[in-house]
Amino acid sequence: MKAKADMNCVGKTFCAFILLTIAVAMVPMDNIRVSKIAGSSVNLTCGDISRADLVSIVWKIRPRTGNHCALAYRMDLNKTDRTNCSERMDWKSSPETDSALWIRQVTLTEEGCYICETATSGGNLHRTYTLTVLVPPEVTLTCDSNGTAVCKAAAGKPGAQVSWDPNGDPRTELENHTDGTVTVLSMYSSKETSITCLVSHPAWNTTQSKECPSDMFLQCFAICAGLLGIFFILVFIFFCKLHCGSIYQTDVTHLWRTEHDCPTAPTHNVQDSNEQQELEPYASYVQKENVIYNTVYEVTVSEDLPPGLQSAT
Repeated sequence: MKAKADMNCVGKTFCAFILLTIAVAMVPMDNIRVSKIAGSSVNLTCGDISRADLVSIVWKIRPRTGNHCALAYRMDLNKTDRTNCSERMDWKSSPETDSALWIRQVTLTEEGCYICETATSGGNLHRTYTLTVLVPPEVTLTCDSNGTAVCKAAAGKPGAQVSWDPNGDPRTELENHTDGTVTVLSMYSSKETSITCLVSHPAWNTTQSKECPSDMFLQCFAICAGLLGIFFILVFIFFCKLHCGSIYQTDVTHLWRTEHDCPTAPTHNVQDSNEQQELEPYASYVQKENVIYNTVYEVTVSEDLPPGLQSAT
């Protein structure tokens, strides 16, 4: 009896193992890694699903930072539901026709795990995505007169790869930020006249390069800048003189026209006025004396004339 019981236990265990194996085979656990550049759009699909056998679709989003969210759809009820999902995350079109998940302008906050759970009349299906967001760094290069160059690839994710041409032994420092980005600082010294910083990153298709200008170039640039400055100063002085000359000529012309075209009023000085005031009494006295003299003269003449001529007079 004991042996029979042991056989039954083994048989049940074997059957359970077979059923579990079949269940695992029916539920594939795909883990697809997706990398997108920050600011781009992401389209995640649940795979080929027969719409006739579809019962429900659930997207479970588990970001690395922040709260989890979910998008769900019930085929039999034609009902959708969403929990804690941002506005940039939604169904690509309508869940009854397309079960894909659409993320607009992805950022670092969307990094994480995305699971699509599909229930059909034939069983359940799962598809898992691991989303990684790439952030291209901002590259700057500074050079000094001693031949030392500092190449900086700021806030990239992952950290950028920095190299130099010609090859040497640079000193590299890394600064990790709280948002997951990394700043790479590479310092390089060389006696070569030309130094080039080469920066590569997964977000770029090609390597970016920045070159330190040579001393000859700096000297030529300084000379050209000085000559150009002198030229602009001379042009400025020329236009100032030209402008001042035109103003002076305009003033002279206006003055000449004022003197020749406009009638001038007679001028009287104070001395003439005083002399006129002094002569006015004398003039009136002379006028009175002349009147008296003329009267006396007429009387005298009339007395001396013969009687026949007096009446005519």
